[in-house]
Amino acid sequence: MENFTPIASLIGGLIIGGSATVLLLTGRMAGISGIFAGLLPPKAGDWQWRSLFVVGLIIGAALYPLLGGNIVFIDLNPYGLSEKAHLGLIAGAGLLVGFGTYIGSGCTSGHGVCGIGRLSARSIVATVTFMIVAVITVFVMRLLTGESAI
Repeated sequence: MENFTPIASLIGGLIIGGSATVLLLTGRMAGISGIFAGLLPPKAGDWQWRSLFVVGLIIGAALYPLLGGNIVFIDLNPYGLSEKAHLGLIAGAGLLVGFGTYIGSGCTSGHGVCGIGRLSARSIVATVTFMIVAVITVFVMRLLTGESAI
């Protein structure tokens, strides 16, 4: 396995878990979609921590390669689609994800990290559903592209 990085994964998991715990202890949830939703429109007295959280995500991503992290770029258009069609698919996928987080009352980070940590039955069901759909999606996409399905 060329991408097996247990130490980096452990450190990342500890940082995510620690930050989610700190937010949870202050009565807040570390779900990304909920944090963004609270910025548009800004909620009185609530926008500062949300803004800092989002800025931290951006700064963290920018610092990663500067601290020696390796960013791997993949071909985002392996099917030979036109640029316009490709951007349309990305926009459509983004809208579907946004709609899914709305009807699911949260995103994978909110349900998977925070909800399961609180032993929320709704979050456990949501996370299991995310994982099942992800497995099915990968299986179907591999069948459609002719790659090995297993």
